[in-house]
Amino acid sequence: MALQFFNTYSREIEEFEPCDPSAGPIRMYTCGPTVYSRAHIGNFRAYIFEDLLQRHLELRGYKVHRVMNITDVEDKTIRGAREAGVPLQKFTEQFKDAFHEDADTLRIKRADEYPAATDQRYIERMIEMIGALISKGLAYQADDKSVYFRIKKFPDYGKLAHFDLTQLQSTGRVKHDEYDKEHIGDFALWKAWDEADGDVKWDSPWGPGRPGWHIECSAMSMALLGNQIDIHCGGVDNIFPHHEAEIAQSEGVTGKKFVRYWLHCAHLLVDGQKMAKSLGNFHTVQNVLAKSYTGRELRYALLRVHYRVPLNFTWEGMNEARESLGRIDEWLARLRQIGKRGNAQRSTSNVQGPTSAFEDALDDDLNISAALGFLFESIRDTNRAMDQDEIDAAAASAWLDWWKRINTVLDLEAEIDLVLPHEVAELAQERENARREKNWKRSDELRQRISALGWEVRDTKDGPKLTRAASSA
Repeated sequence: MALQFFNTYSREIEEFEPCDPSAGPIRMYTCGPTVYSRAHIGNFRAYIFEDLLQRHLELRGYKVHRVMNITDVEDKTIRGAREAGVPLQKFTEQFKDAFHEDADTLRIKRADEYPAATDQRYIERMIEMIGALISKGLAYQADDKSVYFRIKKFPDYGKLAHFDLTQLQSTGRVKHDEYDKEHIGDFALWKAWDEADGDVKWDSPWGPGRPGWHIECSAMSMALLGNQIDIHCGGVDNIFPHHEAEIAQSEGVTGKKFVRYWLHCAHLLVDGQKMAKSLGNFHTVQNVLAKSYTGRELRYALLRVHYRVPLNFTWEGMNEARESLGRIDEWLARLRQIGKRGNAQRSTSNVQGPTSAFEDALDDDLNISAALGFLFESIRDTNRAMDQDEIDAAAASAWLDWWKRINTVLDLEAEIDLVLPHEVAELAQERENARREKNWKRSDELRQRISALGWEVRDTKDGPKLTRAASSA
């Protein structure tokens, strides 16, 4: 089966074809956290879906260049910094660190870049884009000195969300969200400074202010991935207005199609309701760990249902995840024991070996439910065969090799205490010193050196944990 995904824009399953197969890695942009508090596990469901997508693309031979933004300037971060009585950067830094710690706990691969909206080079790119939109008549400065996008001048606005703009009613200039606009649907590109913003402001041709949320992602993705990208991901709540606005801004500037495939993850539910901070019904990764579950168990619980299907989070579901992983662990232990018994060069077993069914299921719009179904069917069948002594060392080795391959996508294997090479231990200690000094660039460089030696480091509440890197396909 050819690799295919459900494209939100067309509302159809489409065969995956990169924008330009000769251009190098797949260009993938994922909407990251807004760092005004710790991300909850509903956010991490989307990040795990994006992790699964990247890993499967890599399993299928693609290289992936993934960018995940960090939204560190918007109304909630500014309000949080003001209430805490600290500078914006100091306020958001703690939640950036917490996000990376939780992502590592859930074994989510690091993106290639994590651009922050407050970085001056991206602020300059945003200002440049806004100027271009104004020059084309697609944006205007209102009486309140803020700059807005004119949605009526962009005929395709609403097509991603399949939204009928006639449902938005406007009579001349209206006041909405504290900003004057020509049309109720016009969204802010540049927000004029006011007293509530404190010292959070940048100079611009339209006066001091700060960027709107939507223009931040357009500027950062285009700066790092180019004017056209292959895949853009996020939660379903990002579709409108955020991703709709990204399309209008980006294509308004370049005149080119911004994104080839839009993939969106359904909500994580609690008692049938969307998990949300505003509803107070959310759990963080740390909340779950405090109940004696592991990051591996939470990863499985958030991974096991197809990304376009809402997932109801329950503690019963966490127990099911623990039991499922226990079955995998026991199966691997039995295979390894058999593998030690004799010659693994040539199998005389009549039991059918691994097939491509797992990978084929993921080719079909990341059908993880079917893929896991095949995994556990294989575990059941091989366990029966082992009970009958029908699996020899070579057959066991073949299944273990298959597991190594699919685990590059799942990353669910239990961590085993191993002897740490002296060089790796020294690099890990040096990296921990760099983290204490908040030298993040040095910390990332040391992470890469550790990775080159075949080890992965994850930062947890109990300190850094080192494990052998998963074998590549």
